[in-house]
Amino acid sequence: MGSGVFALIAVIMFLVIILIASGINIVRQHEKGLVETLGKYSKTEDPGVAIIIPVFQNLRKVDMREQVIDVPPQSVITKDNVTVVVDAIIYFQITDPFRVVYNIANFALAALKLAQTNLRNVIGDMELDSTLTSREKINTQLRIVMDEATDKWGVKVTRVEIQKIDPPRDITDAMSKQMKAEREKRANILEAEGLRQAAILKAEGAKQAVILEAEAIKEKQVLEALGEAEAIRKVAEAEKYQIEVVYDAIHSGRPTNDLIAIKYLETLSKVADGKATKIFLPLETAGVTASIGGVAELFKDPLKLTKVEK
Repeated sequence: MGSGVFALIAVIMFLVIILIASGINIVRQHEKGLVETLGKYSKTEDPGVAIIIPVFQNLRKVDMREQVIDVPPQSVITKDNVTVVVDAIIYFQITDPFRVVYNIANFALAALKLAQTNLRNVIGDMELDSTLTSREKINTQLRIVMDEATDKWGVKVTRVEIQKIDPPRDITDAMSKQMKAEREKRANILEAEGLRQAAILKAEGAKQAVILEAEAIKEKQVLEALGEAEAIRKVAEAEKYQIEVVYDAIHSGRPTNDLIAIKYLETLSKVADGKATKIFLPLETAGVTASIGGVAELFKDPLKLTKVEK
């Protein structure tokens, strides 16, 4: 009898220990714990040790890390009636563990169907060319739509990425030919533009050469004219200086009328030695004529001429 009671007490104690142990739970760093008492939400446990009352309470752990949903490839018709196969990935993170557990039964399935539906809507409003070149726009629109729809579920859609967009094979071949033709067109345009630029530069060079040559000739003529003018000025100054010297010499030596007449004749010979067809003599020539007459007398009488020269 005593051994049976002891065994019963040992079993009861063992069950109590098991119950107490089952009431001790570890909530990891990336998790949140939802405590339910008799099926009703009681509180949210943070990471660490969470103690509950076994049988009466239950702990539901929610992963708070960013997670990924792979949207399987699906056929989507574009605005210009081209069928393309689209594959996408959804990144989300739970922000409210209460709402994600109690407001939606299966969030992953709901997010997947929501992504497929909105993917058809977004791409259906775009033409094929825009679809292939505007992936960032598609990603942004999908993220905004899904983020608004999942907000009441306590989930934040961080980003949506389109993995690939595959048009039909015939469309791909046509696009390849179009791209090849476009590249050839650009190459021809660039070649023609290069030839045009070369011709323009060549013409500009010839024009500049002609202008520089004309300017050089002009500069040469200007310099020659300036040189001639300077030479004429120098000669005139020299002649003026010589005349002044002669004039001073004549007056300082007190010349006679006969000497003046001889110098006058020499000057007339120099004046007449040009290309002029007319020579104007001074009006007062009476005195000079008399002097010339006297000179003639000197030449007739060599003895007088010798005296004059002395």
